[in-house]
Amino acid sequence: MESEAEKTFHLFAAFGDSSSSGGSINNKNFTKLCKDCGIIDGKMVNNTDVDIVFSKVKERNARTINWNQFQMALKELGQKKFKEKKSDEVLELMFALMKDKSPVASGVTKAVAVGGVDRLTDTSKYTGSHKERFDESGKGKRKAGRDDTKENTGYVSGYKDAGTYDQKKK
Repeated sequence: MESEAEKTFHLFAAFGDSSSSGGSINNKNFTKLCKDCGIIDGKMVNNTDVDIVFSKVKERNARTINWNQFQMALKELGQKKFKEKKSDEVLELMFALMKDKSPVASGVTKAVAVGGVDRLTDTSKYTGSHKERFDESGKGKRKAGRDDTKENTGYVSGYKDAGTYDQKKK
């Protein structure tokens, strides 16, 4: 059971830090481990308890704890979580909670195409010059829908008397 818990410890220790070897865990990842493994339940053990225990077991100026300090922290948290159990059983129960757990990226934003996105990309609702860029099925007309066709008549566009030069010369 201890080897599986140690494997979980190393996974969480390396989580989010590409330069970490997984030998020691910081307070943020320790709290994440406690949340993801169900050690923090909000009743017997909460975030504040985890932070206090982490501060107790770490060395004075250190920011991380190693595997041995981690076991001491689990014993303290386990005594809070399982008050009726003996101190020997507590660590095994805590290891059981950690069995086969790995860090989960929670709260990650996912791309969702709902509401405004569907409405804004529905070509059947386009009007004006934008409507000219798509055919009836909603497929774009490519260059034909974007470019104005040029007339090589020699006249400036919008000239009202276009094509009347020959008539005036007579």
